[in-house]
Amino acid sequence: MEEKYFDLQAYLIKGVDKIVDRSVRAVISNPAQSLYMASFAKSVKKAADYRKAQEDKGEHIPPFLICSITDTCNLNCAGCYARANNACHDENRKPQLTAEEWDCVFSQASDMGISFILLAGGEPTVRRDVIETAAAHKDILFPVFTNGVLLDDKYFRLFAKSRNLVPMMSIEGGRGATDNRRGKGMYDRLLGNMKRLKAEGLIFGASVTVTTKNMEEVCSAEFLEALANDGCKAVIYVEYVPVGNDDGELAFDDEMRERFEKRFGALRNEHDDMVLVSFPGDEKSSGGCIAAGRGFFHINSSGGAEPCPFSPYSDVNVKDTGLREALHSNLFTALQSGGLLMEEHRGGCVLFEKKDAVEGIIAQKQQGVG
Repeated sequence: MEEKYFDLQAYLIKGVDKIVDRSVRAVISNPAQSLYMASFAKSVKKAADYRKAQEDKGEHIPPFLICSITDTCNLNCAGCYARANNACHDENRKPQLTAEEWDCVFSQASDMGISFILLAGGEPTVRRDVIETAAAHKDILFPVFTNGVLLDDKYFRLFAKSRNLVPMMSIEGGRGATDNRRGKGMYDRLLGNMKRLKAEGLIFGASVTVTTKNMEEVCSAEFLEALANDGCKAVIYVEYVPVGNDDGELAFDDEMRERFEKRFGALRNEHDDMVLVSFPGDEKSSGGCIAAGRGFFHINSSGGAEPCPFSPYSDVNVKDTGLREALHSNLFTALQSGGLLMEEHRGGCVLFEKKDAVEGIIAQKQQGVG
């Protein structure tokens, strides 16, 4: 039986539109959120029209961008891919883009019709200066992927003032699963943050790393309903990527992946009031990996343009080329035209798994081959 095609980009945009629409209609209960979302809806339409016009001219611009605004993190979570990739450390190892340089990146993204920029790290909230800079770009929605430890009164005031900043809280299931991976007491802290965000009428989401150990729990109706009751509007499920020789049992095999995809599909049907995304599951049914500019691309904390956070390889830096030129880098062009993004793989991330091939593309381009 042929697998039904799933348009991931259309689903994401439609999901955000749904949240925007509900927020606009909630004027009485949440006027601040409604007013911002009404304005943002106009910006999204304008950006989409611009991308369509560029597409007609032969230039594809994705609606999403991921920016890792720091390479430091205040936690050391078990199985962290960023630390395994040497992209995350306890302290900076490479020069970081300044807030002014990130401001330039965000401005260029706006000019290109990019409406959604995911702020990641490391732990992005260690760069309050950059997040405050992002807040000024009202035509862009910034989901902030955070472990929640550094969210203080000043951050909550910033979120209340700047409705384009949307916290995405990292959670692994219940107290046991979350504390086991992220540290004792993390679950209660996350729950407290969620309750405060809801009480203050702020939109937020959750990010879940799915493993063989927590899959049943995080794909249960109870887990999702609890998040919904706490005010969560979106959940991103990220399939665990093996980072060492001793953690392979946490990654899905074909049978477990099939079970997950079936259950996830049911959850999406049951909770159409939430935006639910699965990586890389949605990629497989939407025509392959959407990294390297097909649906999004990644700028690391030093300015390097990378296919995605799981594939920390770059041949250009936005400080030297600008964002638009980085989008059309030799590496991105080769990945899109060479078919690697469409290849079958065991799971997790095709580019992470086939990193030798990605490194080979960069080496060839540097040598002037291909």
